[in-house]
Amino acid sequence: MPRQRVTLITLATRDMTRARILRGLGLGDASSSNDAVTFYQMDGAALGLFGHDDLAADQGRAGASLGTGAVTLAQNCRDDGETDAVFDAALAAGATLLKRPEKVFWGGYSGYFADPDGHVWEIATNPFWPLDDKGGLTLA
Repeated sequence: MPRQRVTLITLATRDMTRARILRGLGLGDASSSNDAVTFYQMDGAALGLFGHDDLAADQGRAGASLGTGAVTLAQNCRDDGETDAVFDAALAAGATLLKRPEKVFWGGYSGYFADPDGHVWEIATNPFWPLDDKGGLTLA
């Protein structure tokens, strides 16, 4: 049985409508959506948006204050121009600038923003991790 995989990433949101706008960047239309949850199909996985209080209850922690910012979600792009375009589109959709994309010490190009719920996203070009034809990443 394969164990090295993540098939669903779920993010808590306090405002489903606002979160759908930002997450829709580059993900296309939601595959499934209602007032409580929205799912986006990704290549081999899915991204879910779940109401904050409903997610806490689903985890068996009703009333818990779920934190954000301790995890970074990253999208790798083919080149610096694509990184800038994705990053600027996120800012235009309501993301908060944390660090503009720039050349970084490890030889790539990356920047960070926070989505409206405070989840941190990195948009990057990594010359050491080429992407396949679909934009997928496989570590060599």
